[in-house]
Amino acid sequence: MGVSGSGKSTVGRLLAQRLGVPFLEADDLHPAADRAKMAAGRPLDDEDRRPWLLSVAALIHEATGGGRGGVLACSALKHAYRDLFRRAGRGTWFLYLELGRETAARRVAGRADHFMPAVLVDSQYAALEPLRPDEPGLTVDAAADPRTIVDDALQALRKPG
Repeated sequence: MGVSGSGKSTVGRLLAQRLGVPFLEADDLHPAADRAKMAAGRPLDDEDRRPWLLSVAALIHEATGGGRGGVLACSALKHAYRDLFRRAGRGTWFLYLELGRETAARRVAGRADHFMPAVLVDSQYAALEPLRPDEPGLTVDAAADPRTIVDDALQALRKPG
């Protein structure tokens, strides 16, 4: 989880590979209207996000219900979204890729084939509710090397409780 440009897809693919589970990209589930709205520089509101959030939750339910699991790259910016995901799938765990606003804006501006423009980075920070101590997961510095982040995540996942 994290804002656009935090490395969710890169880290997620590496983590899924190391765990031997499928990798899924939540951005692929956005309806065309949401993608068009974001591409036009207009942020989504919770009403816009609702169908997408329900699709993500259904995917989590399917993956965890079948016992196979997986790694999902998803912004999951708000606590309420993460609550929905935890209810959808037992054992849902979050890796929060924490990144400074300027670095995120620079990374997003440097991407060529993504619908999320750099002008929307501020709206993501406005919505962001960092991972809380009572939520299962780990917060890491997203500016670190992705392999180091994955090593830290695997170590945290192996800890009992």
